[in-house]
Amino acid sequence: MTSSRNPGFSTLAIHAGQEPDPATGAVNVPIYASSTFVQEELGKNKGYEYSRVSNPTRTALETCLASLEGGVAAHVFGSGTAALQAMLMTLKSGDHVVCGQQIYGGTSRLLDRVMSRFGVETTYADTRDLQAVDRAFRASTRLLIVETPTNPLMELCDLRQMAEIAHAHGADLAVDNTFMSPYFQRPIELGADLVLHSTTKFLNGHSDGVGGAVITTRPDQAEAIRFLQKSTGAVLSPFECYLILRGVKTLPVRMRQHDANGRVIAEWLAGHPRVGNVYYPGLPDHPQHELARRQATGFGSMLSFETGSLEAARRLLARVRLCSLGESLGGVETLISHPASMSHGWLPPEARLAAGVTDGLIRLSVGLEEVEDIQADLESAISS
Repeated sequence: MTSSRNPGFSTLAIHAGQEPDPATGAVNVPIYASSTFVQEELGKNKGYEYSRVSNPTRTALETCLASLEGGVAAHVFGSGTAALQAMLMTLKSGDHVVCGQQIYGGTSRLLDRVMSRFGVETTYADTRDLQAVDRAFRASTRLLIVETPTNPLMELCDLRQMAEIAHAHGADLAVDNTFMSPYFQRPIELGADLVLHSTTKFLNGHSDGVGGAVITTRPDQAEAIRFLQKSTGAVLSPFECYLILRGVKTLPVRMRQHDANGRVIAEWLAGHPRVGNVYYPGLPDHPQHELARRQATGFGSMLSFETGSLEAARRLLARVRLCSLGESLGGVETLISHPASMSHGWLPPEARLAAGVTDGLIRLSVGLEEVEDIQADLESAISS
């Protein structure tokens, strides 16, 4: 890309790190399905030696993701959890983490059941409460981890404020940006030091590839993550990298339609007589609606709503036909899930309730189907 103008987001999504193949002119980055690379002589190669360490298809994806998030580097892994684990492995025994109370169940599981065994302690805080977050810090705190919006209740935190608190204590701020994607939310511009993604979700967008990414803002972070990527070997395969690169090319147009459909479905559910609370920052009566407008350029397609009981939730989930019951989110199809038994199923019942995850809560990832068809499917399931 050669121009005096800084390229826009859509241009970067299609072109960053993805120059035409020099050997053939192919417009798509090839899948370099090679475990090793020939070296011209000892100590001299063309930048690649062994695919666990680096691979041209992976390089293209990492370059693109770093560009979209505005970081200095990105490193991709075999899953979002593997990316999170790599970031946490930069800590040492005795270090302390402050983590948002509303967080993906797999994140708290990794912190509580794995990292605690290696001497890394975690304190959870309500990230809507600035004083509560500040009080949770210790002299040994090295990292603040937040989601915004949170999974599954779509609570927000003020990223500028979170960054100020973390930096005042000499800690880094890590933001899971999976739900919004860099198209709608740019955590690094708001002060974040690290950004996490489950690339399985909106970045891929087609429910056909599992992966994760860590985007860093400093060379020392990038080197630490690169070393762990090489040493632990939880790398993303060239084929999976190709799938995510393909998905990222359409990220802007997909996210715009996700957002449009999400707004319609959220407003309709909020007015439905058989639906309880609807959790969606795009609704004007959401308590953090103005914060959502201020720190993001869209509201996305993730929402949750209350059915009132486990029995009601079971009935609804058994009756949907267009909406697919599944664990994931962010695909072109509408996915519906039950957080209490899926994403947060490992938590004890009292811990789930304390986090607001009731047995009647349903989470919806609104897809790209005709919005009238999504609405009709939900209406039939709710009212029958």
